[in-house]
Parts: sequence; structure tokens; C-alpha cells
Amino acid sequence: MVSDSFVEKLKTGLTKTRAALTKNLDNLVFGKKVLDRELFGKLEELLITADMGPQFTSDLINDVKERISRNELANATQIKNILRERMIAILGQIANPLTIPEGQPFVIMAIGVNGSGKTTTIGKLANLLRNAGHEVMLVAADTFRAAAIEQLEVWGSRVQSPVIKQKINADPAAVVFDALMRVKAGYRGVIIVDTAGRLHTRVNLMEELKKIKRVISKELLGAPHEILLVLDATTGQNAVIQAKIFKEEIGASGIVLTKLDGTAKGGVVIRIASELALPVRYIGVGEGLNDLRVFESQTFVAALLE
Repeated sequence: MVSDSFVEKLKTGLTKTRAALTKNLDNLVFGKKVLDRELFGKLEELLITADMGPQFTSDLINDVKERISRNELANATQIKNILRERMIAILGQIANPLTIPEGQPFVIMAIGVNGSGKTTTIGKLANLLRNAGHEVMLVAADTFRAAAIEQLEVWGSRVQSPVIKQKINADPAAVVFDALMRVKAGYRGVIIVDTAGRLHTRVNLMEELKKIKRVISKELLGAPHEILLVLDATTGQNAVIQAKIFKEEIGASGIVLTKLDGTAKGGVVIRIASELALPVRYIGVGEGLNDLRVFESQTFVAALLE
């Protein structure tokens, strides 16, 4: 059950996207009696600008045209209802919450480019999981920046989760190995591995992530259980490009979309859904500790369009 307070928070967080999409759509169709080529052209431009992607945009416009041909569309204001229907349908396919079993170790490997908000997201996720009754351990496998280790320690202290670390410039895989030794010693909670921010175009850095994944797989059968890709919504189309590469190269299995409160490009979640078929596990709509939430498609669409 989604609380009214979160729906309001989500609406506030999506203000820029709402303004770019909903208000402009309302202005476009208001008083529009004729469904003509000019309207379709402006609608296409509007959806592309919101970073919903060419495929979704094309499908929606074709849907509208087909309904017109079948005399199922009386006026332009009904376009908003079609948009709502199609968004709910496509987002419903990727609204797949992360299921974490009780009483057995569960390894989450967090990946993403520099500046995506990865370490902060890890801290918020640890808080979310702790509140749900899980034991959580954090692993500082971003050993190339002292600040990254320190930031994770601050989060660990804040959410009361231990942090496994080594000295600066240590082998990241060795830090992960240390953490997995805790599992062999009886730890049965969630392990969240913070990795260094990777430019998805840098082959050597991607190889480091593959090495960490291999170590995890070798030491714990079936792990990592989730490879969580943290994407910055403000980057729009670039987030989709990053996701494609991280899915192909590392096997990203789920997405966290951060900074939705700071962008007019929130429609990128539609593009992620239609082009990648990767589940969006969580969304970030603010700076607060509790501003990371499980992604729910109907709540998201309601906050965006209603």
C-alpha cells in the first residue's frame, strides 16, 4: 500500500517532468478539435523531448491514428488517456521489486558511472532494507578514492551497518573476498558491494568489475544475486546508453533511477522499459534518507499525469 505522503512526495519530485510533459500536453490538446498532422508532429516532439524514446513515441502516435480510423477517438483530450494506458502497460512489465530471502546471504553488486549517486543510493538502500528487517553489510570495493571509502563509512554509521574495507588502492576484489569470508563464518544477511564509478567506455575499468563479479561467483554459489545499476535520470538518453552497455558487459539485472527530482527527463524510465526490459527496482526522488523507494508503475504514472 502506497502512502498518500509518498504519492505527494513523488509528485513534488516529478515536478519538472510533469511541467515538461503533462502541462505541455494539456496546452497542446486544449480546445483542439481537429486531429491533424500538425498535432501529431507537436505530440512527437513533446514525447521525444521528455526522453520517452522514438519507439514508444511512434507506437503511441500509431495507436492514436488507429483509434481515429476506427472512430474511437472523439477529441484530442483523449490522447492523455491513451498515454496513461500505454505508460501503465509498459511500466507494469518492469515494476518488479527485488525479492530478498530471509536467513540466507544475498549479495547485491552496485555499479554505475561516476556521479550517478551510487554510494548515496547504497546508503539509502541499506536503510530501506534495515527497516524491512534485514541485516546489512556494506563493502567498500571502490578503493581508488579515499573519499569513497569515507563516504560509505559515514553511511554505515548512519544506518548502523558494518563496513568491510581495506586501505586505499587495495585490490577491490580482495575487499570483496574479505566480505565473503564473513558468509563462510556464518553471516546470513544482505551484502551490498560499492564499486568504483566506471566510464562505460573504458574497457580496463569494465574488466575490473568483471573480476569482482568472478570473485563473488567463485566464493558464493549463485552470487551476485543482483547487479544493481544506478542511473542518473538527469542524463536522459545517456542513461539508456549506459544501461545497454552495463547490461551487455556486466549483466546488470536491475536499475535504480536517481535524481528524478532534478530533471525534466523523467520520461526516460519509459525508454528504459521499452528498449532494455530491465526491471526498475527503486527510484530516488530527493536527498533525504527515506527518498529511495520501491518503483511502482501505477503510482509513478499517477504522480506524473494526474
